[in-house]
Parts: sequence; C-alpha cells; structure tokens
Amino acid sequence: MAESNSGGGLVIKPMDQFNVQSLSGGDLMPFFIPSNVTLWMALCWIGIVIFLVVGTRKKSYVPDRFQMIVEIIYTFVRNMVRDVAGRDALPFFPYIMTAFLFILFSNLLGLLPMSFTTTSHIAVTATLALIVFLSVTIIGFIRHGFGFLGLFWISSAPAILRPILAVIEIISYFVRPVSHSIRLAGNMMAGHALIKVFAAFAGVMGFAAFVPIIAITAVYGLELLVAVIQAYVFTILTCVYLKDALHPQH
Repeated sequence: MAESNSGGGLVIKPMDQFNVQSLSGGDLMPFFIPSNVTLWMALCWIGIVIFLVVGTRKKSYVPDRFQMIVEIIYTFVRNMVRDVAGRDALPFFPYIMTAFLFILFSNLLGLLPMSFTTTSHIAVTATLALIVFLSVTIIGFIRHGFGFLGLFWISSAPAILRPILAVIEIISYFVRPVSHSIRLAGNMMAGHALIKVFAAFAGVMGFAAFVPIIAITAVYGLELLVAVIQAYVFTILTCVYLKDALHPQH
C-alpha cells in the first residue's frame, strides 16, 4: 500500500488493493483458477443465502428484527419495480431483487478489513450492465417487434428535429451499459482508494496520525452510504430501462 523510495519519500499505491490475484499464488490462466474475485463473489452469495434463509425461516406474523429487515428490503425493491416500470414488470422482479442484493452485499463486504470489493472491477459491473442491456432489448423486441424502435422516434417533437433526436436517442441507448457499469465501479473504487491513502499517511505521521484517522472514519461512513446508494441507483436504472422495453412509446 505504501513504501519508502530510495530518496526517503513516501510512495503510496492505493490501487494495489484492486489487483486480481490467484488464491494458489500461481498464474490466473486458465480462467477457472480461483482468485480473490471469485472468493469474495462466493462469500457474497453465501451471505445472501444465509441472510434470506435466516430472515424467512420463521415466517411469523409478528416478525423479529431479522425478518423485518428482509421484508423491508423485499417490499422496497418490489415497490420500486412496480412504481418505476409498472405492474407488468413484476414478473422480472426476482432478477432485479437478486441484482440488488448482489451489489449491496458486494459493496458492504468490500468495507471489511482485508476484503476485496468485486464491484470495483469493471469486468463485474460491465457484465451486470450488459445482462440488463441485452435483456431489456430482447424483451422490447419480443413484446413489441419493430414497434420497439418507437423508443428512438420522438413523435411529439417538431418533424424537422425528429431524425436528429433519433440519432441522439440511439447513441444514448447504446451508451447505457457503459455509464451503468462505470458509475458503480468508479464510485466503489474512488472511496476505497482514498481510504488507503489516508491509512498510509496515518502509518507514518506518528502522534499526528489522529488527523488521517479522523478522515478515514469520515470517509468510511460516507462509503457505507455510497455502498447502499450505488445498489439503489443500479437497480432503479434497471427499472427505468425495463420500463422503456415494456412501454417504448414516447
């Protein structure tokens, strides 16, 4: 993370925490070799299963705290899907709920000491974004055929502007998976890198280390908020894109 160079200065390497490393210490090729990414993704899924199983095992009319948390998250995501994309989007709720929990748990696990934040890697977030992009596109053509292309034709605009706006809409549509993935990965990476920088200074400042420690505490609290917000943002954008597929008319 930080080391002294030959001139006596401090060299900080906050991005080293995002390196993908083989668990066996060897080469990452072939692709099925376990790495720190696959380890923490597996721990994320295990955590989700335990969370849901423990939270729903009693199914009491008077829920305990654990069951209440599960029910609040379930209701929150379901209402989001219904309110943003419409009732006809509810059949797609299981996937959206799964994506929300995966991103949320990955973000929160990444805040643990010595952990690895899988959602800080563009390969992970891009895969999630491409699944959403391809799914809503396929759903749009299945539901509406070539009528789905009406999404790009703004009939309410002046006739002379419609072709120009159509080109802008098409470009905007194909940029969606890029912005969808970079937003999540960038936000998770930036906060973690900042914490590592402050931690490096805390290790060399002696009695004055309380200053970066206070900064770390503040940034850590912000990162906890960002972890939840980014899961929400990714999910609500998924609902918006699904709405466009189900109701492409402007």
